[in-house]
Amino acid sequence: MSCQFSECSRAIESVLLHYFDGLHRGDTVLLDAVFDDHCYLSAPGVRRNKQEWLNLVKSRPVPQKEGYPYAYDILSIDVCGQQAMAKVACPLLGRQYIDFLGLLQESGEWRIVSKIYADNPFTTSHSVNDAKEAQCHTSISR
Repeated sequence: MSCQFSECSRAIESVLLHYFDGLHRGDTVLLDAVFDDHCYLSAPGVRRNKQEWLNLVKSRPVPQKEGYPYAYDILSIDVCGQQAMAKVACPLLGRQYIDFLGLLQESGEWRIVSKIYADNPFTTSHSVNDAKEAQCHTSISR
């Protein structure tokens, strides 16, 4: 069942905020809940299934405990019926990632079904403020 745009946007924003919280706290239970079981996470030269990624999150330093600021940001959300694409900025452990998260609404719940991520190519530093100012660009929008 499809939802109204504002209702969908709020629900998707909630999923994204849980994603940010999970990343920042290293909370794999929370991250597990927002990702579909069949999700694949892809970066240049890297492909992981959800469980491989959750194991990586468990084994790396926790940003909150390391003193990193909570500076994640939703850059855009596109919704078309029961599918959505979110572009988010994720400053994580001294790096500046841009994530493209594909979401689907199934059984009334929004879940992340795909994640494509890489360092923000438009920054030369790893400062949070520089990453927010240097945005990726849309070349074609019809």
